[in-house]
Amino acid sequence: MSLPRVAIVGPGLLGGSIALAVRARGLGSVAIWARRAEAAEAALRDGFAEVASTELREVVEGADVVVLCTPVGAMPALAREIAPLVKADALITDVGSVKAALVAEIAPIFRGRFVGSHPMAGSEQTGMQAARAGLFEGAVCIVTPEAASLPETVAAVGEFWTSLGCRVRQLSPVEHDEVVALISHLPHLLAATLVNTVADRNAAAFGYAGPGFRDTTRVAGGAPEMWAEILTANRESVLKSADAMIESLREIANILARDAGAPALLEFLTLAKHRRDAAAHLNA
Repeated sequence: MSLPRVAIVGPGLLGGSIALAVRARGLGSVAIWARRAEAAEAALRDGFAEVASTELREVVEGADVVVLCTPVGAMPALAREIAPLVKADALITDVGSVKAALVAEIAPIFRGRFVGSHPMAGSEQTGMQAARAGLFEGAVCIVTPEAASLPETVAAVGEFWTSLGCRVRQLSPVEHDEVVALISHLPHLLAATLVNTVADRNAAAFGYAGPGFRDTTRVAGGAPEMWAEILTANRESVLKSADAMIESLREIANILARDAGAPALLEFLTLAKHRRDAAAHLNA
């Protein structure tokens, strides 16, 4: 895919990694918008982009692809600023982890030229300093077209992510939020809950933790402000997922409480292992 100019609005982990991937793969030049002058200067100094500025016009004018990489709450206002500045055939997408409300607000601004996307390639680390060119290699990217999306734009956005190394999948914005609540948002909430439970029950236990605990709770190290916004924005789907998890936990607690719980416990754990192994095979 040839992209003479890719504009990235927000140089965090994902935005910075897109910039590095575009440049490493020789797909085109990169322009980065940052809210702070220090971040724009760092993007130029550290080789993330040929152009970096706090002025949107300098970054998005003439761009072939514009990728919104700011926190989800900031995207609609930026989209309204960008709309009169971009050329008529530019592709507009984003990396937000919540889609239904976001797409409903942004899609009309660009009249079919915006297609939402969500690369499942984040990390508990944040900021441009954590970015790397290979972040998207082999990762799933969920593209979320809606009724007004132009088919050629949907295809082009998918091709963009494929060119960065992603495996592209499609879901509606509502389906996306339900799926991601289960595989991303709920796991973050569970990891944070586990850390707080241990701290409240016996903080000294942390000193004995091995890699299993560290792996299970790794995502709890993510930026609290960002995750509070994500969980709030997707609250309905997260609540449904949390209720289902609470029901499962009650079921397993009842099994443990029963004297004859061992066979049922083995069945529960065996089923989970088989399902996990099958899911890992599908995503290999």
